[in-house]
Amino acid sequence: MPSYDLVIIGTGPGGYVCAIRAAQLGLKVAVVEKQPTLGGTCLNIGCMPSKALLYASEMFEEAGHSFAKMGITVAAPKLDLPAMMAFKQQGIDGNTKGVEFLMKKNKIDVIHGKGKLLGAGKVEVAGADGKSQTVEAKNIVIATGSDVARLKGIEIDEKRIVSSTGALSLDKVPEKLIVVGAGVIGLELGSVWRRLGAQVTVVEFLDRILPGMDGEVVKQFQRILEKQGFVFKLGAKVTSIDSSAAKLKVQVEAAAGGNPEALEADVVLVAIGRVPYTSGLGLTEAGVALDERGRIKIDGHFASSVKGIYAIGDVVRGPMLAHKAEDEGVAVAEILAGKAGHVNYDVIPGVVYTTPEVSSVGKTEEELKEAGVAYTVGKFPFTANGRSKVNQTTDGFVKILADAKTDRVLGVHIVGREAGEMIHEAAVLMEFGGSAEDLARTCHAHPTRSEAVKEAALAVGKRAIHM
Repeated sequence: MPSYDLVIIGTGPGGYVCAIRAAQLGLKVAVVEKQPTLGGTCLNIGCMPSKALLYASEMFEEAGHSFAKMGITVAAPKLDLPAMMAFKQQGIDGNTKGVEFLMKKNKIDVIHGKGKLLGAGKVEVAGADGKSQTVEAKNIVIATGSDVARLKGIEIDEKRIVSSTGALSLDKVPEKLIVVGAGVIGLELGSVWRRLGAQVTVVEFLDRILPGMDGEVVKQFQRILEKQGFVFKLGAKVTSIDSSAAKLKVQVEAAAGGNPEALEADVVLVAIGRVPYTSGLGLTEAGVALDERGRIKIDGHFASSVKGIYAIGDVVRGPMLAHKAEDEGVAVAEILAGKAGHVNYDVIPGVVYTTPEVSSVGKTEEELKEAGVAYTVGKFPFTANGRSKVNQTTDGFVKILADAKTDRVLGVHIVGREAGEMIHEAAVLMEFGGSAEDLARTCHAHPTRSEAVKEAALAVGKRAIHM
């Protein structure tokens, strides 16, 4: 029976990063992966392929609508969807092969098959060929990620009623697309198909889009999306989908109940969130405790209720984000190697990769009000940013929230082009406990969009220069 210092079940960003860090620290490591390729949902059917299609569809829309005003005359672009899907697949292949290389480089054994706990210290791996093997480990990390959440009574066939997986591989552009759920995944994939020609309607149970993000940011972002052609039905729910005819018949009614409205669609994307992937892992039999949402209960050091079994990423508490899982993977590897692994959950950025992007780190205004924290606000619009003006990409703004007494930055929220890149100077500042004054006095290159971050910091002290 093979024996290891550490066996990790799952090779998504959390799992494979944990494996690499543990190997760097001298541990003998193996990973267990049920899919043919490494990288988990993120690299294969999630984060990375969606970014490929977001980029390609953005270029398609730019060529069709923005080139002419810049003095670039080209013929109207034609969509070659199979070629765009091939572009997406090239990115997937490159990333998954990169993870394979990293496993070999760090002398990490890869065991293909479905992993199951046989108690502390043992993992059974059932291969696709029906054969099973058991491996021993001093420690086990569960990093199996998450699965799509499903609507009760609605079957996802991944052809006309799709999850994010099917929405990344449609063989033609739907004339009408209904997206159920106004979270990050629904808005990103809705953006892809809207740019390629679909009419997109988003049905959201809550009375707002992007739950959990700053309210002011969300309101402006919704107006931007509506200008792009999105139609929103907020405070509404899908009660049934009739797929018996050529067009899907979707019944929608108010979240509180009421007279239903019938909508037609070629494709319905169910994007109501994700649930931890914990089924079939033998958790209950092994004595691993779960919380009310089916997540593995862990302590401050990622340890489950069973000694020697740890968990990270989407199967534990906290935001379901790949980079959060990566940081947890590094932390648990360092803890197992006798070091002080740590994750600062107050400084985990989040990004919506639409155009424009939305990014956020730290507290929202709503959270600060609820906690009774006195704060000051500095805002700066991209309409007043020189680089954004000359590029005619002026949608959005930067918003900085600072402690009213200490000036320490508590949260930063950005709507705008490249917002996902700009958020990281705020994350670094907050990691070091920096103030709005620190940010305001940091020289920023001109002309850049990032100058809007500095101006927002200046606005905290009511001394923005260009507004």
